[in-house]
Amino acid sequence: MAKLNVNGMVREFDAEDDTPLLWVLREQLGLTGTKYGCGVAQCGACTVHIDGEPVRTCVRPLSTVSATQKIVTIEGLSKDGSHPVQQAWAALDVPQCGFCQSGMIMAACALLKRKPKPSDADIDSAMTNICRCGTYNRVRAAIKVVAKGGDVRSAGLAIQHVDHVDHVDHVDHIKRIERIAGSKA
Repeated sequence: MAKLNVNGMVREFDAEDDTPLLWVLREQLGLTGTKYGCGVAQCGACTVHIDGEPVRTCVRPLSTVSATQKIVTIEGLSKDGSHPVQQAWAALDVPQCGFCQSGMIMAACALLKRKPKPSDADIDSAMTNICRCGTYNRVRAAIKVVAKGGDVRSAGLAIQHVDHVDHVDHVDHIKRIERIAGSKA
């Protein structure tokens, strides 16, 4: 059995050398936070860190990763969502559908480690991930919030969390859909 150091643990798996790292992470190791998006390393949904560098795993064959390299996935960033980037993402409601967000977060973490106070040009250069929902302005704001020590007000976004109202609206919406679907059956 082959081995990889993933999220601080040596993990065993069985796969061919030409298997993309993404599939070992998802299918063999059960780390499904890293997503398959495009399969050609363009969208960035599959981004993880290898020895601290952001890497797109959908095209990275296992043969190019050694057992001594340290791989960190979104699951290994923090066990409870307490990483400053994850907190800024949540505070600014960055995710819409959420599909690309684990890759975005991993890219943002790598950027902030390299440049703790990134300029807009630094952000543009590092954040090449694609978001189908177009959350780029909130991504930029969240990165700046982390760079400023976590002060969400510094983002300049007027976001008010009213979770109980959102939940009620969501429940009503589901009931409405169920009524419509039931009347057409």
